[in-house]
Amino acid sequence: MSEHAGNNLLTGAEILVHSLEDLGVRCIFGYTGAAILPVMDELGKSSIKIMVNANEQCSAFSAAGYSRSSEQVGVAIVTSGPAITNTLTAVADSYADSIPLMVIAGQVPEHKLGTDSFQHIDVASVFGPTAKKVYSVKAINNIESVIKDAYFFATSGKPGPVIIDIPLNLQQKAARYDSLDLALFNKVYEQETHLNDAQCKQFFDLIKQAEHPLLYLGGGLNTKEGSRAITRFNALFNIPSVNTLMAKGVIDETNPIALGMLGMFGTPYANKIIQENDFFFAIGVRWDDRVAEKVGFAIHADIAFIDIHAEKVQQIRNERRPKFSFIGNAVTTLDDLCDYAENQGITLSLDAWADHAAKLKRTWPLDFNRQATKIQQAEVLEMLNKMLSDNAILTTGVGNHQLLAAQYIRSKKCKSFLTCGSFGTMGSGMPMALGAQLAHPEAMVVAIDGDGSFRMNMGELHTIGTNAIPVKILLLNNHADGMVYNLETTAYGGRHSATCRPEDVDFSAMARLCAFTFSQRIQKREELKDALQAFLDSKGPSLLEILTDIDEVLYPVVRPGSSYAEMELGPYIHEIIE
Repeated sequence: MSEHAGNNLLTGAEILVHSLEDLGVRCIFGYTGAAILPVMDELGKSSIKIMVNANEQCSAFSAAGYSRSSEQVGVAIVTSGPAITNTLTAVADSYADSIPLMVIAGQVPEHKLGTDSFQHIDVASVFGPTAKKVYSVKAINNIESVIKDAYFFATSGKPGPVIIDIPLNLQQKAARYDSLDLALFNKVYEQETHLNDAQCKQFFDLIKQAEHPLLYLGGGLNTKEGSRAITRFNALFNIPSVNTLMAKGVIDETNPIALGMLGMFGTPYANKIIQENDFFFAIGVRWDDRVAEKVGFAIHADIAFIDIHAEKVQQIRNERRPKFSFIGNAVTTLDDLCDYAENQGITLSLDAWADHAAKLKRTWPLDFNRQATKIQQAEVLEMLNKMLSDNAILTTGVGNHQLLAAQYIRSKKCKSFLTCGSFGTMGSGMPMALGAQLAHPEAMVVAIDGDGSFRMNMGELHTIGTNAIPVKILLLNNHADGMVYNLETTAYGGRHSATCRPEDVDFSAMARLCAFTFSQRIQKREELKDALQAFLDSKGPSLLEILTDIDEVLYPVVRPGSSYAEMELGPYIHEIIE
């Protein structure tokens, strides 16, 4: 029982903070204001660290970075009105990527709800479509149960963000703190659904008929337990795999038959092997349109699908008619299949198929213009991949740099490649890196960003530098919004109406002004290796700005309306004859 429990009366703000402490929250991200000041004042007296971001969107993205990189729920706390609405984009982003997140917002006093009071907004109406749940606190006696329930609800089933709206007067009123047992809330959302023997037999009867099975791994596996479960499954069966952007690192990508990201900008070998598979086992995926809407996608393959999200499974049952599907926790389901296979002595003979997958990976490597006069982003990321330590955690912004990083960086562990997938939010890379660094103080955290994404939340340069947070920012500056620039080149007659920044500032100089201990800008290839090494070896906040080629094009690409067979490899990706 908490030391704060008993007959003594505590304010609502105290109850809220003690509830967070009971949950094991070590830090929150936020920005203060009058309507949340009682809570912030109590946080200042507590064991919980307050990280003040440049703005509230950054606070929510940092909290999401904390969640994405750990097994905990990141918490953002902000004031009312424009503060809570500033978090909307980050909340929608977390909802789209199934990231657990808790956002607590102050609200005007209860007697001013529904009026034109200063900084009042109907939070439930604004966030209803973008959050997993909105809690409007209506009584001081509910504060503890709301905070604790929301925390576990955010992680349950299909994870997502929760919003807690708490009026100012309830933060100031007094009540007893009950220190309710966390198990009372956690048990509510426990998943207990298992495959039975008949279902396991059905699955293995299907897969044993296949000659070319393929695993399609999604973000639903991007946890320590998810990675353990799929690694155990594939230790038994050695099936080639492809993955979504959200599942990088779920299986060690240095494995010869882990073929990396599938889809519009997937690796050449992933996009080739999908054309040959006859049993497509999708686990914890949302069937993203940049993957699933390619003409001919898995059209000749039998499909098996496991996901905890009932609506998604029902949708795929209707659209794809899978031969096997199950609504349930992916970890539990994979363990059920493994247990059954071990008990029944089930094995698969797939050596020739696995050898073929490994050969595809060797003979269709990624490549870029190695004769270019200007530094290529792909070149930087290929080099970075060879230099990174195994404990590194990477975040990205959104754009060409993001997908080139997804292609060239071989992630070896889960929760080590953090990026906005479904919503594609520019400006997320730096604040997410800040959250990941506070979740993992001993880890090397590298934010890979493009100049477009970087500029959107550039205030975090000040947050990181002045708080001496040892985040490393690798800024790939091509003076353009590269992905849209490429699209203009191919589809808009080469007219670049609003994508180019031929005149720009020296961002490395800005980093020095923000107290970064390492800051360098380079544009010559001969400087690249030494600069990258110095950047990685540096202590404290670090920024390396590399000026890159505006005309570099992201390949491979499978354009809208095209099939995987029509994948464009560009001028530099070729088969290597063994």
